[in-house]
Amino acid sequence: MSTLYRLLTEDDTSAFCHKVSDALAKGWVLHGGPVMSFDAARGVMRCGQAVTKRVDADYAPEMKLGEQ
Repeated sequence: MSTLYRLLTEDDTSAFCHKVSDALAKGWVLHGGPVMSFDAARGVMRCGQAVTKRVDADYAPEMKLGEQ
């Protein structure tokens, strides 16, 4: 059994909310609160949200975390 970790990031649009909602629907759990930062090079706000998930498999670096 392993606990997997992902940091979801996206511009501050509905795409970010959909990305987090999709992860939650697939069994991932919020880990801490969301973060926001201004990307001065692009002139946009960026959002991030950490999520974790327990899986019945040993962790391996080649795992495709989004498919778990």
